[in-house]
Amino acid sequence: MMKRSAFVILAGVSALLLWFVWPLFGYVSNSYTFAQLPFGWTKLPDNAPQSQVLYDPRYTLNGDAALAAIANWRRKIGSPSISAAIAIDDQLVWAGSSGWQNVAMQAPATPRTRYRIGSTSKSVTATALARLVAAGKLDLDTPISTYMPNLPNKNWPGLTARQLASHTAGMPGYENNTDWQGMYESLVLRRHFDDPEQAVQMFDGTRMLFTPGADFFYSSYDVVLLSAVMQAVAGKPYLEMMADEVFTPLALTSIGPDEPVSINNAIATHYQRSKYGIKPWRKVDLSLKLAAGGFVATPSDVAVLGASWQNDDFIQAAVREDFWTPVRLKNGKVNRQDYALGWRRKNYKITDVGMVLNLNHGGISKGSQCWLIVMPDYNISIAISMNARTDAFFAFADLYEDVFREFLPAPKADAPEL
Repeated sequence: MMKRSAFVILAGVSALLLWFVWPLFGYVSNSYTFAQLPFGWTKLPDNAPQSQVLYDPRYTLNGDAALAAIANWRRKIGSPSISAAIAIDDQLVWAGSSGWQNVAMQAPATPRTRYRIGSTSKSVTATALARLVAAGKLDLDTPISTYMPNLPNKNWPGLTARQLASHTAGMPGYENNTDWQGMYESLVLRRHFDDPEQAVQMFDGTRMLFTPGADFFYSSYDVVLLSAVMQAVAGKPYLEMMADEVFTPLALTSIGPDEPVSINNAIATHYQRSKYGIKPWRKVDLSLKLAAGGFVATPSDVAVLGASWQNDDFIQAAVREDFWTPVRLKNGKVNRQDYALGWRRKNYKITDVGMVLNLNHGGISKGSQCWLIVMPDYNISIAISMNARTDAFFAFADLYEDVFREFLPAPKADAPEL
C-alpha cells in the first residue's frame, strides 16, 4: 500500500515538474543550438508568389521596381515572405509582398497578410499616448500615481509617463525580472492576459535597476505599465481606448492582438530559420506584452500609422516635436539609443540620397521582424515585415533603402497621369 502511495506521489510530482519544465523546453527549442539540429526543417519552395496593390496609379513603375526589390531580398535572406508598404503625404500609395503566408499550405502572402510587429507595438501605443496628451487627459511629467493610485510596487508612484515611454524609469527586462513567476511567464509565454493590470502583476515585485531618469534601459515592462496607466486615464479597457484614439480614426482594420480575425485578414505563420530550412515557431501567447510587443498588423496599416504623425490634425505639432525629441538623462546627456517617446530619432546615410533624418522603431518577435521608418523631410513612411528572423536585424531592415529610392523623387516619368 505504501509502495503504491509513493508511486502516486512520485507520478504527481513528475507530472507537476513536466507541466512546469515543458514550456521552458519550448522556449529553449527555438534557441540557436537547437536550430543546428537537422530535424523537422522544410526547404523553401522555388518560384515564390508575388502580389501588390497600387493605391495611386502614378506610382505604377515605382511599385514594380519596389516589388522586384522585395523579391530579391526575400531570396537573399531565405525568408518565407517579406511584405512592405509606403505612404507619401499622409496617403498609402503602394503595398507589395513576396513569398508565402504559410509554406505547408502553399498560401501566398499578400498585402492583407498580418505579421507580428514586435516592439514596433511601442510606436502604436505611443500614438494613443500622444493623443491623450494633446487632449489634456494625461501629463507626461505628472507622477503616474495621480492617475493610477495604489500601485503595487513601492518604487512606482513617482514614475512618470515620460520615463516609462522613454525607458528611463529603471524598470528591468524579462531576463532580470526578480519577480520569479513573472520571469517564467515572460519566457514561456503560454498564459493569456485579458487586461494590462493583470500583466503588471508579472513584474510588480521586481527590483528597479537605477534611480528613475538616471540611465536608460530598454524594457517592454515600461510600456506594459504605461498601458495600464493609459487605461486608467481613459476610463476604458486598453484595446477599446486604442480603437477610439487610433485604430478607428485612421481606419486601421488589421492592427490587433495576435488572434485570428477572418480568413481575409489572416495572420502569417511565423517561422524559425536555419541552414536546413524553416519550421514553424512554437505556439506562444503575446498578451503579456501586448502594448509593448504583442500586436499583429499589415505593413499597410503600420505605414499609415507612421504617416499619421505628420498630420497636424491628428498629432499636434507641439506634441509631435516633444515625442520625437530624444530624452535627456539627469546628467543632461541624451540617452545612448537616441530614444524619444516610443520612437528612435536617427540620421541614416542612404546611397545616392545622402543623410536622411528619420524616426523609427523596429520589432523582433517570435518568428517575425518589423521595421517602421518615417522620414519627415520627405513626408514618407515605410513599413516592412517578414515571418522569420535574421541574425542581424538590418540584414532585413535595410530593404527600406531600396523601397525609399524607388519612390524618389516622385512618380516615374512615364507613369500614367491622373
